[in-house]
Amino acid sequence: MPVANLLRGKTAIITGGSTGIGRAIALEYLRQGCNVVINHLDLPRDKPHLDSLVAEADAIKSADSAAGAFDHVAGDVTNPATGEALVRHAVERFGRLDVCVSNAGICQFAEFLSLSADLFSRTVRTNLDGAFYVVQAAARQMALQQKPPGGSIIGVSSISALVGGGLQTHYTPTKAGVLSLMQSTAVALGKHGIRCNALLPGTIKTQLNEADLAEDEKRRYMEGRIPLGRTGVPHDLAGPAVFLACDELSGYVTGAQLLVDGGLFVNLQ
Repeated sequence: MPVANLLRGKTAIITGGSTGIGRAIALEYLRQGCNVVINHLDLPRDKPHLDSLVAEADAIKSADSAAGAFDHVAGDVTNPATGEALVRHAVERFGRLDVCVSNAGICQFAEFLSLSADLFSRTVRTNLDGAFYVVQAAARQMALQQKPPGGSIIGVSSISALVGGGLQTHYTPTKAGVLSLMQSTAVALGKHGIRCNALLPGTIKTQLNEADLAEDEKRRYMEGRIPLGRTGVPHDLAGPAVFLACDELSGYVTGAQLLVDGGLFVNLQ
């Protein structure tokens, strides 16, 4: 997507922004003129991803002075203070908050009968509790702003919110919860001019599933169910995320669920 300054002057926060879908959205927002503050875990394994993201963000800014500025804040979204700190940092650095992308999540396949209480709890705390905390913190800030009022909140749910998954009985309920959270906050926050929508990715190649997609048989099976004939890549979510963040393009869209799955859901019905 070429630079069109669709989000020029806006400020966005993105959880789980150093890799995968969050990273792709962050980079596209920067190209569209949006100032971006991502959240990431403060773990040694994440540092190379963060370093390369900083370098790529710097390159975008060097190539186009109209691109947005980039910053990052470490923290675990399962802690309510992390969302509050992320919002506070964005406002202190850029003056306001216009867009919140709740993207942080984990997905570990597990057999239902042997699924541990710990894995179930960790998945719920990260995917659903974490989404609630950051969305609430962002909405509180957006509700205070007057010029211009409102904002856009985007919850990254999943096609798994709509279909079952035998190895994802701990994961699918959290993504259904994110979808429901966006629908309910759309109703609760409409009076503040805040739009809340959900992105529902299908099979997107990220670190979470790269091992499965590396196996030819599994990859062919997954691709065979997708009408467009390929698995998605993180950048496939970037354009839809720009659309939902842009008031000129989606100013009357709230409470919606946008499938980005290559047609997988309709093929599963």
